[in-house]
Amino acid sequence: MSHDPDPLRGELVRLAAPEEGDAPIFARWAQDAEYLRSLDTDYTRPMSVAEMGRWLEEFIHDPGTVEFRIRTLADDRLIGFVALHTIDWHHRTANLAIGIGDRQDRGRGYGTEALCLVLRHAFREMNLERVGLNVHGDNAPAIRAYEKAGFSRAGIMRRVFRRDGEWQDRVIMDILDTEWNAGEGKA
Repeated sequence: MSHDPDPLRGELVRLAAPEEGDAPIFARWAQDAEYLRSLDTDYTRPMSVAEMGRWLEEFIHDPGTVEFRIRTLADDRLIGFVALHTIDWHHRTANLAIGIGDRQDRGRGYGTEALCLVLRHAFREMNLERVGLNVHGDNAPAIRAYEKAGFSRAGIMRRVFRRDGEWQDRVIMDILDTEWNAGEGKA
């Protein structure tokens, strides 16, 4: 197995530590309804910079969370986040969350590469056995990115949330360390 000089760096993005000035950027993203609807969470409302700063602080200091900012290599621009959360150290499992903030940065491969980088970290550095996630069933671009990174569909939670007056399903996906190692980060 080759040694990666910087395992948190890909060809397009790097995973970085949170920075003090991140809250205004996250708050700007939270004003975009399309961004909020793309997040696989039920928490979808705009936040002020101060409110976002408090929320990010709580998230960063949660002992069951490992969170990174996604920054472009070309210009070191903050474009999103990726996190492993609800980590169960005893059973070596975690859930994953990711978001790419600005519309022009979506669909360019940044998210897929960030997924591969965080999975490498999860399986090589954190010694996890399984990483799972839930994704809105109508979020086809996210599902494609997750599948490219090696995730498989594990099940469906039916009629979990309403969007535009219609009930929507949530897709459960996961990847095991043996699957990731066999594909070594497919994308």
